Amino acid sequence: MSLDLAATLPVSAAPIDLGILSSELDGGLAARAAIGLVVLATDQTMEHEFRALVRLPGVAFYESRVFNDNDIAPATLRAIGPRIAPSVDLILPSIPLDVVAFGCTSATMTLGEDAIFAEIHKARPGVACTTPVTAALAAFRALGATGIGLLTPYAPQINEGLVAYFSGRGVNIAAVATFDRQDDREAARISVPSIEAAAQRLARVPGVDVIFVSCTSLRVAEAVARLERRVGASVTSSNHAMAWHCLRLAGIDDVVPGAGRLFER
Repeated sequence: MSLDLAATLPVSAAPIDLGILSSELDGGLAARAAIGLVVLATDQTMEHEFRALVRLPGVAFYESRVFNDNDIAPATLRAIGPRIAPSVDLILPSIPLDVVAFGCTSATMTLGEDAIFAEIHKARPGVACTTPVTAALAAFRALGATGIGLLTPYAPQINEGLVAYFSGRGVNIAAVATFDRQDDREAARISVPSIEAAAQRLARVPGVDVIFVSCTSLRVAEAVARLERRVGASVTSSNHAMAWHCLRLAGIDDVVPGAGRLFER
């Protein structure tokens, strides 16, 4: 509105007070499920992918950031541990959550799932928990996986630890590859076509029936459905599997169209 027009409008001596109006409370955005996410300070991808995957009425997610170093190394990953509980404490204090997810694959492998859950339970006793590793294991079972093609951006030593972690839980890692991008800021910028090309190479290895793209910084959710059609194998990732697992732990069994085979389970 221009100043000239405003000057011509009549001026009331006082607004008409309608007093206190009636209102009703509904279940809010999270009427069906409330999901809490602990997101790394450097992560540029997780929230974007969760918005694409967790798009059901009555289901909402709420995030808190946890400090981490840019370099992905065992020492920097271990340092994240004691910072988890304070970050969880910041997610909707006094409001119930159905699930809390910790969003770092390599830190989960380094610290161990039980240690992550213990930190979460310091702030949210008894809440259902997941991590990218926990979710991946559940996804492998749901997909009936017999051989995993593992793709990561990690240093070879981190990959070795991840292979050992999965193998120790009875998972057959049939093939492994890395982009070797040890700075999390760079990992988030690995192009989707690069990820697709790498996944196609892994899918050609005999015995690979599921591709798992590890690291919450990698952009995979948008490519899952078309990759599955192209390579014939099931595809999931840290964010993709964790979004699915959060829904299932919260009792949400809805199919999410266009999100790949896992979200049809």
